[in-house]
Amino acid sequence: MSKNFLQIHPKDNILAALQDMKKDYVVDFEGKSFPLKNDVTAKHKFALQDFKVGDPILMYGALIGKAIKPIAQGESITIDNVVHASSDYKVGEQQSHWAAPDISKWKNSTFNGYHRADGSVGTANHWLVIPMVFCENRNVNVLRTTLLNALGYETAQDYIIDTEVLVSQYKKGASADDLMAAPIIKTADEIKQNRTFPNVDGIKFLTHDGGCGCDRGDSDTLCNLLAGYITNPNVAGATILSLGCQNAQVKILTDAIAKRDPNFSKPLHVLEQQKSKSERHFIEEAVKRTFLGLIEANKVERKPAPLSKLVLGLECGGSDGFSGISANPALGYTSDLIVALGGATVLSEFPELNGVEQELINRCEAPENAEKFAGIMRAYSAKAVSIGSGFENNPSPGNIKDGLITDAMKSAGAAKKGGTSLVQDVLDYTERVTKNGLNLLCTPGNDVESTTGLAGSGCNVIAFTTGLGTPTGNPVAPVIKLSSNNALSERMKDIIDFNTGTIITGEDTIQTKGEELLDYIIEVASGNIVPAAVRLEQNDFIPWKRGISL
Repeated sequence: MSKNFLQIHPKDNILAALQDMKKDYVVDFEGKSFPLKNDVTAKHKFALQDFKVGDPILMYGALIGKAIKPIAQGESITIDNVVHASSDYKVGEQQSHWAAPDISKWKNSTFNGYHRADGSVGTANHWLVIPMVFCENRNVNVLRTTLLNALGYETAQDYIIDTEVLVSQYKKGASADDLMAAPIIKTADEIKQNRTFPNVDGIKFLTHDGGCGCDRGDSDTLCNLLAGYITNPNVAGATILSLGCQNAQVKILTDAIAKRDPNFSKPLHVLEQQKSKSERHFIEEAVKRTFLGLIEANKVERKPAPLSKLVLGLECGGSDGFSGISANPALGYTSDLIVALGGATVLSEFPELNGVEQELINRCEAPENAEKFAGIMRAYSAKAVSIGSGFENNPSPGNIKDGLITDAMKSAGAAKKGGTSLVQDVLDYTERVTKNGLNLLCTPGNDVESTTGLAGSGCNVIAFTTGLGTPTGNPVAPVIKLSSNNALSERMKDIIDFNTGTIITGEDTIQTKGEELLDYIIEVASGNIVPAAVRLEQNDFIPWKRGISL
């Protein structure tokens, strides 16, 4: 491809700039030669033809907008001359054939994971502390303060200063010279090596603002989400703090757990504050119950598991004009590899599938899944419109600044994360992944709400593409951050794990980067590589409120 510009699909009538291009630069493309009418910044697009008002704008072979002003050949495509437009969709004949990629390289590959009684395999081994209602957030934070340092899990920093060493030596009568010579710096690795429970990767504390004072549907949804986290293969067990009178009752939670796993056997300690003698007794019991749970969790060790046990969440956030050219299609190729290996992948963020519904409907192997997807998309769109918004308002100021000027343009690139395989299941929010292959999961476009939903549906690892950079992570599923461009990978290397920018500059292809990414995911799943979001304790957790507050 040209090092200056790219036509992504043969049907496209606009071109994408791969680097900054000056006014009057002469574009030579398939027999056409024309000058640029203005400077075009890298990641942005320019017209391959003249457009009249109302003419369709095509990118990725899909309708992504229409002209609202005359646009000359070689002129920039902007929010001033193009408005969002997308194609309608309907359920028809489903695609029945898919050409899977070559997976011979990974035929006998495994990852070292935590095997659960239900047959799933975790890529991590966490204990959860969860409030049923926001009233318990303070108590959750008290437990966090009490347990993390004492058990060796306060490792978000590169090191800690252990003043207890000085206090202990002072009480023993140490001299000033002895105190100055005492080693009080502990690295993160030293802390981990001295953990009380070496097989427990973390104790995760999930606070939220729900559980009461909201639509009853939101309380039920919250319980389903929490059940999803408790049954996630990366979780060994949980401590549940309930006030007692809230809408999100414990029975709703336990029923949701039983629905997901009828033979649920993980340790689960439920404490109700309104039945406790005092707050002091309540906290004391919670600490002791959690400690006993950690003893059980520590008995599980990593063992080899087939790659078919991977459940990969496909996420993007802070996207730019290169995301749909490099990071997303590379991740899509990885998704295809995992599907071909018998694993599961999950594509979420339904507002960012606007405009590519027909392609995904056609890829649904079962007609009922096609109907379900179309129904959810129409209902979601109608609800957005009813509150004065719409999918067309999805692109953020950062998206627009870096080349994604309509929701359909953003969606067409975002959908590339799902590769080319057939859709095996369509899930509404909090529904559990039960089928291998590509799954579609309804979540918002909000990065954290979406990653929260992916883990709640059972993903044991999440790959997150970004063009602008974001530190987003998840409490239970390791989040691997993929950069769409070289500049971001270098500028924010403290939060970026994997760079696909070399696809843009020509050193790599979508296929080579997709294969490299699968190898990287295997190392993360085995605990050999710790992604930046995990190392930095980026434990973002925001349940999606689908109803209204009362």
